[in-house]
Amino acid sequence: MIVFFRRTCYNESRETCRKDWTMMRYEYLLFDADDTLFDFPKASSRAFENMCRAHGIPYTPEIYRLYHEINLELWAAFDRGELTKEFITLERYVRFLKALDLERDPAACNRDYLAALGKGVYPLPHAEAVCRELKAQGHRMYIVTNAVASVQRSRLQGSAFAELFEAAFISEEAGAAKPSRAYFDYVRRRLPGLTEENALVIGDSLSTDIQGANNAGLPCCWFNPAKKPRRAGLRVDYEISDLRELLNIV
Repeated sequence: MIVFFRRTCYNESRETCRKDWTMMRYEYLLFDADDTLFDFPKASSRAFENMCRAHGIPYTPEIYRLYHEINLELWAAFDRGELTKEFITLERYVRFLKALDLERDPAACNRDYLAALGKGVYPLPHAEAVCRELKAQGHRMYIVTNAVASVQRSRLQGSAFAELFEAAFISEEAGAAKPSRAYFDYVRRRLPGLTEENALVIGDSLSTDIQGANNAGLPCCWFNPAKKPRRAGLRVDYEISDLRELLNIV
């Protein structure tokens, strides 16, 4: 294992300082975005409400639940490699409008939803404070995400995370998506210093983040605030329910 050190004192003798040095296990931290750093359900529901208002669609919890179920089903197929992102983002509104027997332009609904979603910056509890501390400690932090590129870049640029993360690796720009090995190979080509020993993948999804880390041979930390059960046959190196716990791992 490659070990990096950060110094915590400056005016004392070398011997005294040596006692206060702390070990950095992972120099490179690869964070998922939605449901790891950002509150995606909150952003999605508000963006959907704005879209409904713009297109004269009744907005109720039941109608949002219908859209959410359609959306989840399609994204699950994407995670399995069965559908493309371009197909999903339009098809979800085709199916949603058909289910309600409404005549609206699905492409326009999707466009307005994504525009509103890109403005929805709602960090999860402690996310910003933890990332600031990690940055101060000398970690190099990156976003690894399957989200729509225009949405994710807009959200990142409008948040405090813009100054904390060095880059965002987005699947549609990579030509591959989590959990494929090809996606993480893309990331590693752009970060030649990253190795299996000095990097940690952090995310909430077993099927994309943790499976992806397994496929790439990288250590992983499962962010599991809901305390869901683990999946058999999947390596989980660390599990946390509060982002502040990450500070004791890295």
